[in-house]
Amino acid sequence: MDSLTQIALGATVGAICVSPKDKRRAAVVGAVLGTLPDLDVLIRYADPIDNFIKHRGFSHSFLVLVTLSLLIWFIARKLTNCVSSDPYTWLASITLALVTHPILDAHTVYGTQLLWPLDTPPVMWSTIFIIDPAYTLPLVLSTVFVIWAPRWKHIQTTLVIGLLISSGYLAWSWVGKIVVNHKLASALNLNTTEAQKYFTVPTPFNTLLWRVVVMNAEGYQEGFYSLRKPNQEIIFRQVDVDPEAQDLVSTYVSYKKLQWFSHGFLKTEIIEDHVIISDLRMGSEPDYVFRFAIGAKASGAWLPITPLKKGTRYDRERLKEIFEML
Repeated sequence: MDSLTQIALGATVGAICVSPKDKRRAAVVGAVLGTLPDLDVLIRYADPIDNFIKHRGFSHSFLVLVTLSLLIWFIARKLTNCVSSDPYTWLASITLALVTHPILDAHTVYGTQLLWPLDTPPVMWSTIFIIDPAYTLPLVLSTVFVIWAPRWKHIQTTLVIGLLISSGYLAWSWVGKIVVNHKLASALNLNTTEAQKYFTVPTPFNTLLWRVVVMNAEGYQEGFYSLRKPNQEIIFRQVDVDPEAQDLVSTYVSYKKLQWFSHGFLKTEIIEDHVIISDLRMGSEPDYVFRFAIGAKASGAWLPITPLKKGTRYDRERLKEIFEML
């Protein structure tokens, strides 16, 4: 999720745990800890693909964050009276501010390596878009209140209500996903589509209009479904992938990395003597956020290259068409 959301979530859960006299302090600490895992973006790896797939890696691991929370708590208990006088509420505050960050991130389609260092693909429940004001606003309001009036007699109730509203919205996103997946299963049976695998994800800033991608032997199908129009069928359009390009990159190390990270939801195409790989999970046809050149033609032969991040293409008319489906 975006940094504002993580800051507000960390501040809210951090402040809920402690006594009124410590709520402002805990909110500030929680806000810092809530955004701390995302500082891994400052690390520069070997190439753009490593930068891409290693974000939300070790810094989002339960093992790392629980260990870090214990270390921070132990040091703070030695150095500060407020923590030493009420140690276990502060332990809960610190731990929740850290571990709720990757749990929320795992609800997005990008994926989060919750089980690092295990070599398992990132967890991507894909129930919420990376920016969703309906989730964020209650947490931001709670944070503002606890910073402004930490000893107000209703501050604990305000914090709990803010967290319950945002968590209720997150729970609703799971309900929406179940409904969409059920509709998709029906559509696939009706269309006798040979689906190898699929994913569903909300479109930007809402949980009512969902994008559906179904992989098949020729490439993939993309469709949209609005929960506001439950009787409307999902209309798919087929996008074929060049089999030559697919075979060409199948042995490239960079392709294998992306295949693992994206759960196989990739588009391969040849554009101007370059092999371009797009992550199908973020964007919509033909505009994808993460696109990389991983091969080039030289002297008549295709060779792997040091990956290059390609610019994102945006078709405003296409975006308008998508949101008209809502």
